[in-house]
Amino acid sequence: MFDVTARPTGETPARPRADLVWTVPNLLSALRLLGVPLFLWLVLGPEKDGIAVGLLVVSGITDWLDGFLARRWNQLSLLGELLDPIADRLYLLAVVVGLALRDVIPWWLAVLLPLRDVLLWGLVPLLRTRGYTSLPVHFIGKAATFCLLYAFPLLFLGEGDSSPAMLAKVFGWAFAFWGIGLYWWAGILYAWQARRLMLTTPRRGARS
Repeated sequence: MFDVTARPTGETPARPRADLVWTVPNLLSALRLLGVPLFLWLVLGPEKDGIAVGLLVVSGITDWLDGFLARRWNQLSLLGELLDPIADRLYLLAVVVGLALRDVIPWWLAVLLPLRDVLLWGLVPLLRTRGYTSLPVHFIGKAATFCLLYAFPLLFLGEGDSSPAMLAKVFGWAFAFWGIGLYWWAGILYAWQARRLMLTTPRRGARS
């Protein structure tokens, strides 16, 4: 998601440090990256969905923890800013691909979520011409992430004919539809914010 905190590129407060590499937050992000192929193997190989869902839960916890520790211990780093969103995108891609290959969700849905991110990342070069690296997070984007984090594990657990599986499937699809709608709504709002910045903010080279 296009969720990193916005700040003009010229600002200096709380600036990430390029010399910080071997930190606990960066280690947590690296471990999350290593979990992506493990997740796909669990889903597509032995089909150990329970363990795969547990891995998603651990990934979600470490996703929050690495950012919290980086701020708490003053270990914000350029490497961390790179690893964290890459891990998020790869987990999202791994989950939708795994669900699609298992025929749990249709392929159009597996394409719809990453497509929004691809379109929004196309805005980054335009934002840089105005001195910005990204757009601010807003509530709708966080709500979409919340829904999807519940939807995907429930859809995995919904595989089967038992009553708990059917219940998980119903709630999983409910969260999925809400999450997808909010995800794209947030994307439209991000694009609108980018348009307003382009119209109201002069190019960096044109500032006096």
